[in-house]
Amino acid sequence: MQRLQLLQRNALIAVAGVLATATFVAVRAQPPAPQQGESARGPAALPGIRWSEEQLKQAVAPLRAGRKLTPKSWPNGAKVAVCVSFDVDNESPALARGNTNPDLSAMSDTEFGSTEGLPRILRILDERGIPASFYIPAVSNILAPEMVTQIMKSGHHEIALHGWIHEPVVTLNNAAEEERLLKQAIDYFAKVTGKKPVGSRTGGWAISPYTIGIEQKLGLLYDSSMMAMDEPYEIVANGKNTGLIELPVTWVQDDAPYFGRQGALPSPELIFGVYKDEFDMAYQEGTMVMLTMHPHVSGRRSRAVHLARLLDYMKAKPGVWFATGEQIAMYVKQQAARTH
Repeated sequence: MQRLQLLQRNALIAVAGVLATATFVAVRAQPPAPQQGESARGPAALPGIRWSEEQLKQAVAPLRAGRKLTPKSWPNGAKVAVCVSFDVDNESPALARGNTNPDLSAMSDTEFGSTEGLPRILRILDERGIPASFYIPAVSNILAPEMVTQIMKSGHHEIALHGWIHEPVVTLNNAAEEERLLKQAIDYFAKVTGKKPVGSRTGGWAISPYTIGIEQKLGLLYDSSMMAMDEPYEIVANGKNTGLIELPVTWVQDDAPYFGRQGALPSPELIFGVYKDEFDMAYQEGTMVMLTMHPHVSGRRSRAVHLARLLDYMKAKPGVWFATGEQIAMYVKQQAARTH
């Protein structure tokens, strides 16, 4: 048994290394554009090495983490806030790319999210009375409109934004188009749910130079796409508080990098062990856990078993506040206002 566990942990480390290497290669493959008057073959390919301290500060100024917003205490004296969230991507990312993959079976793998994954996850959540936030591309629900109906049935889950079609906003490079798509998604969900969504998580968690300004303009309460902390914080743009609350995500607490399309790792127990460790540390620190899963990934039977066990473990601890993103954002906003 110990040998098996050791082999499984080594497999986890190996996969994480592959992911990290792939990310590094992807970043290195796209060097920054040269400065005016300089060749792409020269030092401008790595312009940061030639910048002044002021230029370096200006480079990161458009979007920074501001004040921590973890309150002195959570509701009813709880020690930790837990948001169980799901990105209901389904077919949307493939369609956003134009569905260039000729293998239509790959599309059915993501359709599983609406046919089996989501109902299974909802059953697990509702049996335990745990609220969750569902970040849904509008197109995902257009293709399976029963999903929002199922999610809303219990009366305690949140419907939040995940773009119109899981569009990668950084590749749009167009403020008007990005705003049009997000407003279109807001209008769609306001119509089908009777309530305007207040939180947004961008497709692929990407943030363009326009994203935060658009979310401000459209009157959103919070964003959940960034990773500068593992507790709620203020979003600062060019030195000014935007008024938006960030409920940060992290790839460490996301199922997609671990499981991938082919399953990646043999034992879901290892992955949910990582989530358990994240929860335990957050519990000690009195902060927040933002779990991010996908119905077409963690809705599979062998993974759903461990999701249920994890929820039972957290629920058995005293002083755990399970809440939606909206509930957490509203609470920290109210508490922050009292400290000013």
